[in-house]
Amino acid sequence: MQTVILNNGVEMPLLGFGVYQIPDAAECEASVLAALRAGYRLIDTAAVYGNEEAVGNAIKKSGVPREELFITTKLWVSDASYEDAKPAFELSLQKLQLDYLDLYLIHQPFGDVYGAWRAMEELYREGRVKAVGVSNFPPDRVMDFIVHHEVAPAVNQIETHPFHQQVETQQFLAENKVQIESWGPFAEGRNNMFNNELLAALAGKYQRTVAQIILRWLTQRGVVVIPKSVRPERIAENFQVFDFELSTEDMAAVQTLDTGASVFFDHRDPKIVKWLGELGRKQRK
Repeated sequence: MQTVILNNGVEMPLLGFGVYQIPDAAECEASVLAALRAGYRLIDTAAVYGNEEAVGNAIKKSGVPREELFITTKLWVSDASYEDAKPAFELSLQKLQLDYLDLYLIHQPFGDVYGAWRAMEELYREGRVKAVGVSNFPPDRVMDFIVHHEVAPAVNQIETHPFHQQVETQQFLAENKVQIESWGPFAEGRNNMFNNELLAALAGKYQRTVAQIILRWLTQRGVVVIPKSVRPERIAENFQVFDFELSTEDMAAVQTLDTGASVFFDHRDPKIVKWLGELGRKQRK
């Protein structure tokens, strides 16, 4: 497994397994177990996904030594404050059946993120979490955190895929020693991604799946990626992307697919901010 080194020296796998939209406990547990057996060591979940307990059960059943794993979860908007962040962290840790986290992220740039970050800095200094970061933060908010806090974010997990490539944002993050991580690498199949003519042609050329081409393209850019699947054969397939390399010309060809915009929603839309603020408000109760 290829890895990246975060700004605090922590080593993070370049390819992991995500569990967004796997709310069924049995299915989530089985999927994570399949991923761990296939060789994945980075597992990404979040409080709002409602499946931390299933992830924890899979980790326990897998028998993989804790020191070999890199476990990420996220603080939701309703818990984004100094007072609520630590109790939320402890609840996540309890559900995951872990003694520490490898990476803890603020899930959205809303709520009292400054208070939450102070609490996360304390957890980091106490050794309860090896690295702290953010998710869905635009560059200006990332810079704000870097300037006004003692601990800079180690990671920014943002929507990144062939239709929304985040090239300028990745450059900004790299210049400021913040690792970019992709959520939604397959854009949930939107824009007919899996039947895209260019990606399909590359899949034929390299004798790979379209999903493997996308994951290779992202990891070759140095983007940490966390694909999701509930099918064991796809989970294993998505892990086999380090035994081939896209040519410079083919990497450039994929760049032509960039629309420069989200295929999901705009985080600066007031309606979206309200929706995210209300989403999962009862999740932690």
